[in-house]
Amino acid sequence: MPQDDDEDGGGIPARLDRLPWTPRHWVLVGALGAGWVLDGLQVTITGAIAPALQYTQTLALTPQEIGLSASAYVAGAVLGALVFGMLADRFGRRRIFYLTLGLSLLGMAASGLAIGFKSFAIARAVTGGGIGGEYAAINSAVDEWVPARLRGRINLAVNGSYWLGAALGAALSIVLLDTRWFPITIGWRIGCASGGVLGLGVLLVRRSVPESPRWLARNGQAAKAAALVREMEAAAERWTGRPLPPPSRSAAPIAASREGRGRVALLLGRYRRRSALALTLMTAQAFLFNAVFFTYGLVLARFYSVADRMTGHYLLAFCVSNLLGPLILGRFFDSFGRRRMLVVSFGAAGGLLLVVTLLFFFGLLSAWTQTLGWMVVFFFASAAASAAYLTTSEIFPLAMRGFALALFFALGTLIGGVAGPALYGRLIARGSRFALAEGYGLAAVLMGLAALAAARLGVDAERKSLESVSE
Repeated sequence: MPQDDDEDGGGIPARLDRLPWTPRHWVLVGALGAGWVLDGLQVTITGAIAPALQYTQTLALTPQEIGLSASAYVAGAVLGALVFGMLADRFGRRRIFYLTLGLSLLGMAASGLAIGFKSFAIARAVTGGGIGGEYAAINSAVDEWVPARLRGRINLAVNGSYWLGAALGAALSIVLLDTRWFPITIGWRIGCASGGVLGLGVLLVRRSVPESPRWLARNGQAAKAAALVREMEAAAERWTGRPLPPPSRSAAPIAASREGRGRVALLLGRYRRRSALALTLMTAQAFLFNAVFFTYGLVLARFYSVADRMTGHYLLAFCVSNLLGPLILGRFFDSFGRRRMLVVSFGAAGGLLLVVTLLFFFGLLSAWTQTLGWMVVFFFASAAASAAYLTTSEIFPLAMRGFALALFFALGTLIGGVAGPALYGRLIARGSRFALAEGYGLAAVLMGLAALAAARLGVDAERKSLESVSE
């Protein structure tokens, strides 16, 4: 077995990148991606039950309060990402994704026990705090484990698994909101707390996920990192039945450890173009997804008179399209290229959104054709959003990867995600197609600007080691 156990861990990136895909990789990305499934489950169920929360038998929330509670969830995710993103760089990926998952479980349980707007909004903020912290730790770990030639498609698939959870949430909401199965006073509470069951399972699965070898090597634990890589190499040789090829000698090594001070200065100085790209991509996708998805149940009820118990059917179809986008388009981010596919995915989503907006404004859509329009738009938008996380994770050095991803997720979500649901909640409450169309139009413009930013500032990171891209 070829080995390169440099004391400084310099050979580790090349050894990880030459590995074939094995069942061990599936276990790793499955255990990590389960956090996205959990997030999708929670967001979708909350969106599906939103109309029912307006009843006096539940929480008697107004549309504005529903929008604000969604914003509280996103605001919690912002704070969680910032705090846990910095901790992930300092203490490692593995420790943090245990802590963040525990916080999410606490928030989910509290959501199901809420007695009014304030308690519900606080519980949603706590849930969001845990989920936001997951983003930085999970994406950093996935990118640092996956071979360079597969990093694009695997990262998009992991991020896209959010929509598997969303589909589960939509299907579950169909049952929970059907009064033949559960009273209206109980079904929504079960829905809010349901993620806890999945979360406990995820905690058990993550016991098999080791620390990132790249993080270990950079933080003075090269011997432990090399041992983990040897285990992966041995598993790969058993799986393929043949020796591994020698690692590339031209791969960039892991940068020497240094203090994490001055990271913001680096982002605003040396990495200012990449920072502008990351912020633009994250803001555009956050506004579109959080604004549309958190409030779609209200749109169906207000403009198409869809019964609450039927909302899940429409959301389920919507989720399937979002799941397929990253899975089908992901391979092209490794072959056709990062920059080109960012332009295609963001540009197509923005252009198609304008078309659907015009059809909505002129009253030419039904509930199902509106949903079909969203399915086409978000087939591209889902791939674009997943690629925004991929890009933000891989274009910055390992020493600040978690922090950079957390910061730009937080800023993008703060600008686009927190404002979006609250804004759309007010627009829906006005009952005006013109007002809501203006909101959709703003989202389309932001997606178009993101496509332009990708064309101008994008990084050709396909099939390159993380060290080559970021350093």
